[in-house]
Amino acid sequence: MSDQQIPPLSNPPVAPPLLAGGTPPPTNPPIVENVSDQQPVTGIVSAVEAILRHPRRIHYQLSKGNTAGVISVLLFIAAFCALVYGFIVGTFSGGTQLWAAPIKVAGGLLVSGFICLPSLYIFCCLSGSQARLGEVFGLLAGMLAITTILLIGFAPVAWVFSQSTESVLTMGTLHLLFWMVATIFGLRFLARGFSQLKAGTNGMLMLWGAIFLLVALQMTTALRPIIGKSDHFFPATKQFFLSHWYENLNGRE
Repeated sequence: MSDQQIPPLSNPPVAPPLLAGGTPPPTNPPIVENVSDQQPVTGIVSAVEAILRHPRRIHYQLSKGNTAGVISVLLFIAAFCALVYGFIVGTFSGGTQLWAAPIKVAGGLLVSGFICLPSLYIFCCLSGSQARLGEVFGLLAGMLAITTILLIGFAPVAWVFSQSTESVLTMGTLHLLFWMVATIFGLRFLARGFSQLKAGTNGMLMLWGAIFLLVALQMTTALRPIIGKSDHFFPATKQFFLSHWYENLNGRE
């Protein structure tokens, strides 16, 4: 018999090392974040561009702790755009409303957001999210910013109607419609932000959105008149917004 050559044995496969706790390492490579989402928000123009075209840039900056600069820019945009739209609202009546309406529109919107911030943060915590207060505040500021930016887009249409009609009820309904549409897009931005933070807040966001709408609508009544004329900057009597609307529909105001 001829000697048969025995092939060399191959080395046995080596099992991958275990991580802490006995967990094997992931087999898939880590997901690489989109580079365009990581571009910094450096100013007002950059923030407007980001919030309209690439809202994930805002979400990314907030998640990385860059909250102070982003929040300040977004709040400035919200205040400035609200002042401009308020001036358009004031052109309907003219006179003191040219400066009173901008202050009331901007102040009422920002105060409504600040009033509803604690409930938004509490709802976020109850949903299991680990988002910090700064991140929640930043998302709220982004919501206010995109809402007022959209109002600026509606401003030319509102101005045309303000110069062609004398009906306070018609103008009030038109401004309310524009504000509702803009707020829907703002809430959409807020929902996407919480989705990026992996917080299951769909139901709670709907509840919070209803609370925010009620607060903002009541603010319009508490700061009345915003469209019509009055001898007083603030109303002399307290009133619920539904009662105020009912009286206007019946021609009692």
